[in-house]
Amino acid sequence: MQRLQTWRNEDAHRWQVAITEAELWDCDALDLVAPAFIEFVEDGSSGSFGFIAVQGEMDCREVERGGRPGVEFSWEGNDEGDPASGRGWAVLEEDGSLRGRIFFHLGDDSGFTAVREAT
Repeated sequence: MQRLQTWRNEDAHRWQVAITEAELWDCDALDLVAPAFIEFVEDGSSGSFGFIAVQGEMDCREVERGGRPGVEFSWEGNDEGDPASGRGWAVLEEDGSLRGRIFFHLGDDSGFTAVREAT
């Protein structure tokens, strides 16, 4: 199985992607506070993300979903300064993009697509 960590940014020892699309939110809104991103540390055990006014830290587990390398995660952070938490998953697609879904505890969920940032 190809592992997510093999796609990390070698210079920063992390794999970082720019979120390019989300089901629930307008693409322009994703970069409201700062450029939207999701990133994983070198060993794939944790990571972080940010979009709109949401920031989160992830606890990750590598998995295989539909025959593709992926990750499932729980997360906690904030949404406009209020505590927020949830779970999610992401799968590395054949074209190198990342497709996944993020869930807010007792709230919304949305699919997303991300591409690797240019280095």
